[in-house]
Amino acid sequence: MSSESTNHEPPTADARPRRRADAQRNIGSLLEAAKEVFASEGVDAPAKEIADRAGVGVGTLYRHFPKRSDLVLAVLEHDVEACVEAARTLSAAEEPGDALVHWIGRYTDVVATKRGLAAALHSGDAAFEGLGQRLLAQLEPSLAALLERAEDAGAIRRDVDPDDLLRAVAHLCAPGPDGTAFSQRMVRLLLDGLRA
Repeated sequence: MSSESTNHEPPTADARPRRRADAQRNIGSLLEAAKEVFASEGVDAPAKEIADRAGVGVGTLYRHFPKRSDLVLAVLEHDVEACVEAARTLSAAEEPGDALVHWIGRYTDVVATKRGLAAALHSGDAAFEGLGQRLLAQLEPSLAALLERAEDAGAIRRDVDPDDLLRAVAHLCAPGPDGTAFSQRMVRLLLDGLRA
């Protein structure tokens, strides 16, 4: 018997093979396609339409997102992460009041373009349980930082609660007579009321 020891420990997370580049591209394409299709057709749009727009087969969609709720959750999480990053970018690049307005516009687009999302969130599907509150909790620190800068600059009044504002914008994004344009107009009116 050899005296040399053999390492049989399981590989660490860092040693595990990375997901293939084409699989990562497929996931990115599927998320972008789903976002576009959800905006025009709603979150119950046919899987084939999303796969076709992403340039992949339906089997690829189901391999990455076995259930509809998996895809909806992934799109929402992707959008929320982009909103959080946008808050940092806008803070560094724009005046405080402008950064706040542009970020609220981006958040409005995220909420307003998910037709059927409210029904999905209240469908009783366990995958969506508490999701709205979790997403708001992720976004609130970003908005709070933008609000604080805008308040300190004298651009808005000082009694604006970030959670209230997130919820108000979400409520204003209910489907209107001319789609997202209605939501954007209503949110602009809300923002006008926040000015100092």
